[in-house]
Amino acid sequence: MKIYVTFGQEHTHTVNGITLDKDCVTVIEGNTYKECRNKAFEMFDGVFATVYLEKEVDEEFMRFFPRGFIEVK
Repeated sequence: MKIYVTFGQEHTHTVNGITLDKDCVTVIEGNTYKECRNKAFEMFDGVFATVYLEKEVDEEFMRFFPRGFIEVK
């Protein structure tokens, strides 16, 4: 499964040399929602805005994120 993580205006993180911020949606994969969410907390020290499920992410949603999707492992 995948979760989609967004960041607040002041949240900036660097993962594997990639900057993650308010202008992108980070995609995290795992076997369960809990596993994915735990990865997000571990990667971002609990500093992110919202977690979305795939059914909540569409073209209308993405208009707020000009940098698009960024997958992290």
